[in-house]
Amino acid sequence: MCTVVVSITPGEAWPLLIAANRDERLDRPWERPARHWPDRPGTIGPRDVPGGGTWLAVGETGVVAAVLNRVGSLGPAPGKLSRGMLPFVATDAATAEAGAQAVSALDAGRYRSYNMIVADRDRAFFLCGLGYGHAEITELEPGLHMIATGAPDDMTIPRIARHLPRFQSAPTPVPPDWTSWSMLLSDRSLPAGSEMNIPPRSGFGTTNASLVGLPAGPDDAPSWFFAAGAPDKTPFEPVAIDALVAQAGIDAA
Repeated sequence: MCTVVVSITPGEAWPLLIAANRDERLDRPWERPARHWPDRPGTIGPRDVPGGGTWLAVGETGVVAAVLNRVGSLGPAPGKLSRGMLPFVATDAATAEAGAQAVSALDAGRYRSYNMIVADRDRAFFLCGLGYGHAEITELEPGLHMIATGAPDDMTIPRIARHLPRFQSAPTPVPPDWTSWSMLLSDRSLPAGSEMNIPPRSGFGTTNASLVGLPAGPDDAPSWFFAAGAPDKTPFEPVAIDALVAQAGIDAA
């Protein structure tokens, strides 16, 4: 499974903060965050090589989207579309609300089950696609939330039960200083099954990690720090992103 932590605090200097560990097959190739998609030159994110999509994207209008597997849905399935294309549907929209609605309008039966976070500087939404019908949308209350394979803040999931209180009590990052959250994303301490940073097991584990923040002003540059490997072994390095200006796009080095 993957884990996403999202803090939505409208009116603050950094109203949207996201931490994400990607847990995946270790042999599934991917590429670092960049503008990988010629048909979406304003979208930046890491690229999943087999599917061609992404698990985390920032769009030109300041919409951020992340997609996660639900329980028992790791990997592709015959006849199903790649869930890695869903973040593009959200980040093509002008607002997080519009992006969530656009994803929910799709036939969820065309995809394996998924969770999504769609957020901007003002609001954040959780989407649950169960492999049939349409994804259900829940707006997240302002504050800090953790999402894995089930509902937001589901304390029956050992990882959430252990680490949500730790994120809630940690100092709120002020980018570019992500120290308080990068340390938590790197945690491999036992008991097994509750680690934020999953060690290699049977060809599976945490393959990379991201820390993303949107500032209150669209003329100010977002912050994205990326660990191109397990975050306890690989340093977080900045991804160069110029300021997000609505409808004007991202210019990334």
